[in-house]
Amino acid sequence: MTDDPRATFGRMLTAMVTPFRLDGQLDLDAAQRLASYLVDDGRNDGLVISGTTGESPTTSDEEKDRLLRAVLEAVGDRARVVAGVGTYDTAHSRHLAQLAEKAGAHGLLVVAPYYSKPPQAGLIRHFSTVADATELPVMLYDIPGRTGVPIETETLTRLAEHPRITAVKDAKGDLFGTQQLLARTDLAVYSGDDTANLPLLAIGATGMVSVIAQVTGVRCAELIGAVDAGDLAAARRLNTGLLPAVRGIMTRAPGAIMAKAALELLGLIPNRTVRSPLVDATDDQIQVLRADLATAATIDTAVAAEGVRR
Repeated sequence: MTDDPRATFGRMLTAMVTPFRLDGQLDLDAAQRLASYLVDDGRNDGLVISGTTGESPTTSDEEKDRLLRAVLEAVGDRARVVAGVGTYDTAHSRHLAQLAEKAGAHGLLVVAPYYSKPPQAGLIRHFSTVADATELPVMLYDIPGRTGVPIETETLTRLAEHPRITAVKDAKGDLFGTQQLLARTDLAVYSGDDTANLPLLAIGATGMVSVIAQVTGVRCAELIGAVDAGDLAAARRLNTGLLPAVRGIMTRAPGAIMAKAALELLGLIPNRTVRSPLVDATDDQIQVLRADLATAATIDTAVAAEGVRR
């Protein structure tokens, strides 16, 4: 991967799961081991902690703080650690942003407020309030399929004028809107949808915030590098190789469930426990996932590959 002056958050980021013990409590030792694996072996130069894949709706403020501090201790000297602080409550999001800054986070991920479906003026006020609360750079998260409301291109263009709003995690599925945004602003666009990594990189995205990169970080980094080099044929081959992993982790159940299942299958976390209302992957789902990952041939270590074959 080449340098990108817009890459305040890095270029290859994983939306990291939050490991739990079998009793449902945080497993900070497992979190530190996973973070170290992703950075040292998975070629991640950034991690997103307490995003949706990290089950942020079901972790407390105190747990988010402990998790962030543990990951910073493990990898904060060699990767950008971005804290997910977005909620559907502006005051609460502002509070979480300040806690993350105090803990030492390198940046903030702020999702559009979900369920309440605020108007675009409400989105501008919400994001601006959170961005004003700290000195940290902010990555907006545009995922209307989950939040119920898109961040319109005109709204993103206005928000780009804020000195600390520097990036957007794009999971909207509007390639034309993204192209307009890239033409009008200096916002760094990150693919936030593993089904669209190559299309977004091809039109100028800086990088990705990936779920499948829990186990395919090296290949995802190679995909970014191929696009940087202008080698479209290589990028297509890499993307095709990743498709079974995308299918296995992102299309049969929520990504948090299947990402944990993949990590357990590969011996990278002790178990696949998720918190209600999510439910653990079933044994039948695990068997299909094992086949998907073996077909993908994208696992990043020989040890992990051996785990898939078992």
